[in-house]
Amino acid sequence: MAFKLSLIFFTSFLLLHSCIARRNDLQEQQECNFDRLSALQPTSSVEAEGGRTEFWNPNNKEFRCAGVAFLKHTIRRRGLFVPSYTNSVLMVFVEEGRGFYGAVVPGCPETFQSPQEQSGDRPRDRHQRVHNFKKGDLLVIPAGVAHWMYNNGDQDLRVVVMFDTNNRANQLDSIPQRFFILGNPQGKQQGQQEQQLIQQFQGNSILKGFDAETLAQAFKMNRDMGSKLKGKNVKEGHIITVEKELQVERPERQQQEEHSQQGEGQGQEQRKEHGNGLEETSCSVRMRVNLDNLDRADIFNPQAGHLISLNSHHLPILRDVQLSAERGHLRKNAIMGPFWVLNAHSIMYPTDGEARIQVVNNQGKQVFDGRVEKGQLILVPQNFAVLIQAGNQGFRWVAFKTNDNAMITPIAGRASVFRGLPASILANILQISEEEASNLKYSNAETIMFSPQQRSPADKFGRMLI
Repeated sequence: MAFKLSLIFFTSFLLLHSCIARRNDLQEQQECNFDRLSALQPTSSVEAEGGRTEFWNPNNKEFRCAGVAFLKHTIRRRGLFVPSYTNSVLMVFVEEGRGFYGAVVPGCPETFQSPQEQSGDRPRDRHQRVHNFKKGDLLVIPAGVAHWMYNNGDQDLRVVVMFDTNNRANQLDSIPQRFFILGNPQGKQQGQQEQQLIQQFQGNSILKGFDAETLAQAFKMNRDMGSKLKGKNVKEGHIITVEKELQVERPERQQQEEHSQQGEGQGQEQRKEHGNGLEETSCSVRMRVNLDNLDRADIFNPQAGHLISLNSHHLPILRDVQLSAERGHLRKNAIMGPFWVLNAHSIMYPTDGEARIQVVNNQGKQVFDGRVEKGQLILVPQNFAVLIQAGNQGFRWVAFKTNDNAMITPIAGRASVFRGLPASILANILQISEEEASNLKYSNAETIMFSPQQRSPADKFGRMLI
């Protein structure tokens, strides 16, 4: 009897827990209906000696539903973003400028070393590989991997960063958390709102919380060094200015490294379908690719624009982090779409020009219709239909996607849904003749990116006469 009562109690508990979980899931789904979208601007910023960081509110409903967060760094000349790591996978797009960065992967050897000639008894410096980057590059940094970034160019370096907080690597919080390794990144006290955001989003040095004497013993240094490791009497801010040009061993020429990466990528594309034991290891995995290389364009229309997609077939690390990206350019008044993305949310960040973007949900309701311009963000939910028309200055963007092989379904043009439907289906639904239906199917021979049309009278089949 006691066993039966225990079994009944346990079964009832499971059912109750299941009901509560289902109710919570339904509530969360209702909160994520995406019934109204907005073009989002940064809401806060933090200044530092070597630059500034602008934050989009991580508590924004659209971002939380999609499991992402965003910020933008502006790093001035000779600015160094001090080493840190995060609980989220990062995708970093280089909007302007150039520089180099390092990602310290656990267990990997220090394969770069300083020249043999050294003054005094100081040993040669050894460190992990340092990578050059430039405008148009996309960097992928796994969760928990320490990284830093330096501007060695002659202009401000601007990068936009997406945090994938839904990634399976994150087991902390849906709000991104950055852990700095050195320095005094929070610096002087900001305003109340900024300070709260910094503490939640930006973080401070993890060594600050340890005892100075114990730290000194761990590094086998004196107590004064232990105090410095805690952030005492060091430069303030998360971006500092290097007094003299930063000197580290790295590839001398960007072109040589890019050529090496392209050759490596081509070899991996040839063998990606059939594993042969030569796949990338965690120490040699490529984390960077350039999205401004027109040779990589998947769609190219001289009158309309081009589209470059980046997925796990091109960059294998994306398979592990389950993310992808695209780089698009529409010429003056050109149109992309309508279309939908089968398996991912898309977050668009315009880098040049402006466009009118329309987004429609499964109820046929227009959840967004407005101008989106450089520096804003707009989230397009999975399966929502999208139509983009560039303005008079054209439109260029980068889109971050929450699937490693995000796929687009065009509604009009070649290779579209309409092309795949029998003409009789269209004729019966639209109450038109099969000849008209056939003309509708084949009226546009372009692929998803359409050149602007001049307004003119239409023929009897509804086609524009130009």
